[in-house]
Parts: sequence; structure tokens; C-alpha cells
Amino acid sequence: MKAKTLPVVILLALILAVAAGQTFLDKKLEVVQSGMVEVPLFEVDPFWPKPLPNHWILGNSIGVGVDSRDHVFIVHRRGALNASNEGNVGLDQPDAECCEAAPNVLEFDPEGNLVGSFGGSGDGYTWPTSNHGLQVDPMDNIWIGGNGQGDSHILKFTRDGRFLMQVGEPGQDTDSSSSTHFSRVAKVSFDADGNEAFVADGYGNKRIVVVDADTGAFLRSWGAYGNEPDDADLGRFDPDAPPAQQFRGPVHCAEPSNDGLVYVCDRTSNRIQVFQQDGTYVEEVFIEGRTLSSGSTWEIAFSRDDAQRFMYVADGINRKIHVMDRASLEVLYTFGDGGRQPGQFYGVHSIETDSAGNIYTTETWEGKRVQKFVYMGLGRVERGANRGVPWPTQD
Repeated sequence: MKAKTLPVVILLALILAVAAGQTFLDKKLEVVQSGMVEVPLFEVDPFWPKPLPNHWILGNSIGVGVDSRDHVFIVHRRGALNASNEGNVGLDQPDAECCEAAPNVLEFDPEGNLVGSFGGSGDGYTWPTSNHGLQVDPMDNIWIGGNGQGDSHILKFTRDGRFLMQVGEPGQDTDSSSSTHFSRVAKVSFDADGNEAFVADGYGNKRIVVVDADTGAFLRSWGAYGNEPDDADLGRFDPDAPPAQQFRGPVHCAEPSNDGLVYVCDRTSNRIQVFQQDGTYVEEVFIEGRTLSSGSTWEIAFSRDDAQRFMYVADGINRKIHVMDRASLEVLYTFGDGGRQPGQFYGVHSIETDSAGNIYTTETWEGKRVQKFVYMGLGRVERGANRGVPWPTQD
């Protein structure tokens, strides 16, 4: 009897040992994975967009928006091209075949084909001295700001370029208390439910302004921490000083979320401040907090799930994209690197997402381009990692 039970005892002991070993491995795996986090992953599409026609080239590309058809609109500065080394731009007597400045606003379909363009002065409105920022509203209209001298207004067009409205008086001075004009607007964004436009105002003024998206009527405004805006020059950013109680500027974005918050880029203070839509301050976060020069928080886009779980921050001076958890404001990881090859950045300025979760970016300075980053689904990465250039995987 004992001889028969011995193999059974040994078998049970082996089973227990294997189970204990598996438990140990599971616990070890949990420890390893405790530094991992689930995030959206992307790969650059080096073939998007397709080449432009007519020898057209881009200047500083400083705005991107996506409409309900997932058509991508960008705005660039024709005047930023250099006639001495970029062909015949601005020359009365061309001395070579190439090149020409593309129209200010270009429209691409999801495949990257150029399908439309417009821009420049017209009847009833003044085109900005230095157009800056582009966004598509819930009705697929195009809004454009400007950060040049005398750019104290914003413009609204249909998506095919028909002029609809000018808000603000051009040619006015800085005045963050004004209810008739802006001062060098960085971008306009929208609350679909309230039919309100949130104006990042901007490079001259230091405030958020909310206007009626149909009439342009000024509704309310606020400064940093919900304070009354102040036009005082705060000087160069000091990372060791207490946080400034006003926006240092430029106030570079004001992005409403689906749950009634507004995320504001105070660019050269390296911070994002969060508000309720009535201007009540909620919280703030600093990103690459010791960055000097042009600052780190250039523009924001949200993931396209209903909860907008993730937030993407374009960081022009550090030349990367921060992927953040919107609820905690934690930077989960970053991608990108400095350079001019696909997936690299040189002054990444603006950022937007389409309905499939893909990211589009534009680049200012000598970057002068638009890029597409294809959403590859959720995956696990090391928390806080810099994953560099998201080059397409090789099968």
C-alpha cells in the first residue's frame, strides 16, 4: 500500500513545486511590469503627404486641423521662404525653374493627396501679417489667427475658402482688457456643445478669450490661475523662481476637452494650466520644466476615444511629442528626435488627431513640413521612456 501511494505523493509534490514556481514567476513578472504602462503607439508614414504640384514648397508651417471627413488642413507662411536659397520665391525675374510658394492654406485627403488650397487677402477682411494657427470648427469651418505686428483679429472661412467672418479690429495695440480686439492670436479652438470659440490670445495679450462662434461676440476672458489678465512683461523664464501668477506667453493654445475643461499652453513657462470653461482654475503641470528659450508646451491634441484618455503635447524646442495621461497629467513616454528626416522634428509647432487616432504635426523654422504618425493601437512601454523616432516596423 505504501509502495502504491509513494508515486502519488511525489506527483503531488511536483505539482505543488511547479505551482509555487509559477507564483514566483508571476510575482517577478509583476515587478518587472510595474515600470510599464499601456499607451497609444505610433509609426511615422514617410510617404504622407504626396508631393505638391506646380513646384510648390512650404514655408514655416504653423497650424493643422482635421475636418469631419478626416481631411487635413495646414497653414504656412509664404513669406518665410528665402529667395536666395529656395528658388524663385518673391523674384520678379525668375532665374531658374523652381520654386513657388504654395498658397497659405492647403487641404489634403486621408491618402495625402492635395485636394484644395486658398489664402491671402480678399474682400471684407484683412489677411494676417503673419498667419498663425489653424483649427477646424464642428461645422467644418476654418479659423486662422496671426501673430505679426497689427494682427489683432481672427478670420473664419468655409473649408473651400469662402470668407465668413472677421472677429476683432486689425491694427490695434496690446490690451488684455479689450472686448473689441485681440493681440497676436496663436490659435482658436472649440467647444462643440456650447458653440463657443476659445482664443489663445496670445503673443501680445496674455489671456484666454471666449467668443460666440456664430457672431464673434466677446463673452469672457481670464489670465493665469483665473486672475485678471495683466500685460506686464515678466521677463525671461527662471526655472528656480516661483511660478508666475500671470501667463508669460505666448499663450499658445486653449484646448477644450469633452468633460468641460480647458487646457492652456503657457509656452515659455513650460506649463499647462487646466481650467473649467468659465475660467475657474483647476491645476497645472510643468513639462521639461528647465527648458529656456521658446519653451516646451507648444500645442495640445487629445486621443479620439470619448474619454480622451491621452493628451499629446508638441514640444518644439526639445523636438518631441509628449504622450500624457490626461487625468493625472503624467508624461507616460515621448517620441521623436531632432532632425529633418521622417519621424524627426525641427520646431514641431502644431498637432492634431483624426477619427482613427492618427497624429498630424507641422513644423516651423526650417522644418517647413507636415507629418503623419499612424496609430498602431495600444501597447506597453517603459514609463517615462523616450522612444526616439517611431520608424515603421520591418516585417
